[in-house]
Amino acid sequence: MELIVMILTYKDCIEKYGSDHLLKKEIAEGRLFQKEKGIYSLQKACSELEIISVKYPRSIFTGESAFYYHSLTDVIPDYYCIATLRTDSRIKDSRVKQSFVKNEIFEVGMTKMKRNNVEINIYSLERMLIELMRFRSKLPFDYYKEIISNYRNKAETMDFALVEEYADYFKNAEKLKDMIQMEVL
Repeated sequence: MELIVMILTYKDCIEKYGSDHLLKKEIAEGRLFQKEKGIYSLQKACSELEIISVKYPRSIFTGESAFYYHSLTDVIPDYYCIATLRTDSRIKDSRVKQSFVKNEIFEVGMTKMKRNNVEINIYSLERMLIELMRFRSKLPFDYYKEIISNYRNKAETMDFALVEEYADYFKNAEKLKDMIQMEVL
């Protein structure tokens, strides 16, 4: 099934309609809806996830968002947790929790996922297991235990060679691998 783009940026709209005047005419005639500054929709109702993924196309879903989208927890995140390059601008959006990632590890484990008919950039299960180990002391204990338990349930379908390969990108790789061995396998 092909994804139908419902959200357009201002640049997309100018390419599609030809000018700002014609863009405003489409809005006035009810064929296009402005969702926020620079973001437009072909439908009156659209998902916030789609708006976030179009508004920040170079970002990757991580943290609580990725754990939730990978069905590792049923806790719905309060924010859209996204990773961006360290050199990217700070995102001033109250719906977003941004983390800055070094260039060398930014795309490691990035994959695409279809979520509610929206294709998003997200870190894979394998990369998120490493992120879980890296930041486990910052997570509530019960939340961490729920995610670890769900990783154990998914262990048969995961590629642990890939987990080890991803771990090698981090300076404490051996410690990460040992923790994964003890907690999940």
